[in-house]
Amino acid sequence: MDWNVIARNLGFMAGGLVLTFQLAALAIGGGLLLGILLGLCRVSSVSWIYYPSTAYVHFFRSQPLILVIFWFYFLVPILVGRPLGAFPSTVVAFICFEAAYFAEIVRGGLQSVSRGQTMAAYACGLRYSQVQLHVVIPQALRNMVPALTTQAVVIFQDTSLAYVIGLREFLRRVNLVDTREVRSVELYCFAGLVYLVLCSMGSILARRLEQRRGAAPA
Repeated sequence: MDWNVIARNLGFMAGGLVLTFQLAALAIGGGLLLGILLGLCRVSSVSWIYYPSTAYVHFFRSQPLILVIFWFYFLVPILVGRPLGAFPSTVVAFICFEAAYFAEIVRGGLQSVSRGQTMAAYACGLRYSQVQLHVVIPQALRNMVPALTTQAVVIFQDTSLAYVIGLREFLRRVNLVDTREVRSVELYCFAGLVYLVLCSMGSILARRLEQRRGAAPA
């Protein structure tokens, strides 16, 4: 085995890892913002708000992510009349897809806050927006953090699917190096080790946040 193949191509592969982090960060940030909005809509008692958001969540949760990536890369350019490019297409696909999963996490977090506290806040004269901002959301966020962290780890893993449209993220660059060097064992073991280390760090963080939440006073 020639493990020097990793050292020779480390810079090239590191560039792909940077792109992977960029994609994951945009997907998490954008997906979370849209997911919070959808989550709030999912607990709304207004039918014209509840049903469209519910349909959105169920639709995207029923689709494979790779199919959604294909839609935004091949279909959307036909509809808008111009190509979006591999990276923008992937970012939009991830945001739209992951927002559906974040929305369910947000919905569960909001519903975990006892109704008694909400009623007490209304009894004190607070408006709906004030109740949500000062009472419900802060408590819900504490309950959501472990699940949000776990979902972020999943998103990082899923960025490897961007290779299907030629985006040169980390795993795609490993594949390109393997095509040239023909050192599959060394390169894919290295890629697996990188994912193992980074995802394990995320999982440990999620577990510690869960333990901290459990130890926090009610």
